[in-house]
Amino acid sequence: MENIYLDHAATSPPHPQVIEKMIMILHDSFGNASSLHSYGREARRLLDDARLAIASSIHADFSEIVFTSGGTEADNLAIVGTALAKQTQGKHVITTSIEHPAVLQTCKFLEKNGFTVTYLPVDQTGVVSIEDVRKALRSDTILVSIMYGNNEVGSLQPIEAIGELLRNHPAVFHTDAVQAYGIETLNVQKLNVDLLSTSAHKINGPKGIGFLYVKTGVKLAAGMYGGEQERKRRAGTENIPGIVGFAKAVKIVQAEMENNRERYRQYQQLFLDTLQAHDISFEVNGDLEQNLPHILNLSFPGADVETLLVQLDLAGIAASSGSACTAGSFEPSHVLVAMFGKESKRIRNSIRFSFGLNNTTEQIETAALQVVKIMKR
Repeated sequence: MENIYLDHAATSPPHPQVIEKMIMILHDSFGNASSLHSYGREARRLLDDARLAIASSIHADFSEIVFTSGGTEADNLAIVGTALAKQTQGKHVITTSIEHPAVLQTCKFLEKNGFTVTYLPVDQTGVVSIEDVRKALRSDTILVSIMYGNNEVGSLQPIEAIGELLRNHPAVFHTDAVQAYGIETLNVQKLNVDLLSTSAHKINGPKGIGFLYVKTGVKLAAGMYGGEQERKRRAGTENIPGIVGFAKAVKIVQAEMENNRERYRQYQQLFLDTLQAHDISFEVNGDLEQNLPHILNLSFPGADVETLLVQLDLAGIAASSGSACTAGSFEPSHVLVAMFGKESKRIRNSIRFSFGLNNTTEQIETAALQVVKIMKR
């Protein structure tokens, strides 16, 4: 039995070239980038080259990239860092009800510390209304944090339009682009965002490394204290192997982005066509015309998510009920609750399939046929 991995939105396998690059760095370039001797200078060169490549991938400046331990830390630094830096100007934050827990839980932390947070609703396709953002804005709003693409249903938010709305407002605009980076073309200048979070392990890079884009001039309180690394915003010796591996993954995914997007769209359609050909009843969660192409979230009427996941796993297929950060508890997805309400049956019968490196047309068809078998019995 072939094992088929369809949970790339949770994490993705490291690309072989990334692994090879990191092993070489671990072996040959172990210096501290803050050291002045030749070992340190070599580490600094590697760090600078990686920062430049990553900055270019989103049309940012070299100095606007702050390396973190991943998307969660990047989100925390963006939200708490902004709140602390701007708290004398106001204590109101706007976000949405479908954000990743790294954003939602950080906002809950702010609420416990005297800040007010507005959680905007979404429609049944998982998209926030620009008019709702406009109505929620106040004179004391200091931060708006809205994800670029949702990690559970793949819905894309109107980030560019929101950025335009905020152009004449003093609030800082942050987008969690962890799920979209490497799939969507991101241009921070065109989007008019001030802060943008990413993570390497979603694009076939290593775990434990990410970055936060910080627009020049944006005030941000430090997330860690100690040294003066990352322009005093994130102290600690830089993870050179992880950063170089991240940069390698970025270069690979940038070169293959358009081909990957087309391939994932084909996988989506093949999966749906296979289910339809066998008269399987299902509903798509989200709008396939406006979503991340590697994510397919399906509701199967009459099914149960726990049973489905167990049966899929026994068939060698790795899928998910939603965010990996809450997996294992089988609590209703907060994203689906926001889209359909607490009483909807979709929150108990929906599965997320997400595509990526090494998936083939044959694997997708096989996985869909296994779903057919499970649903028919």
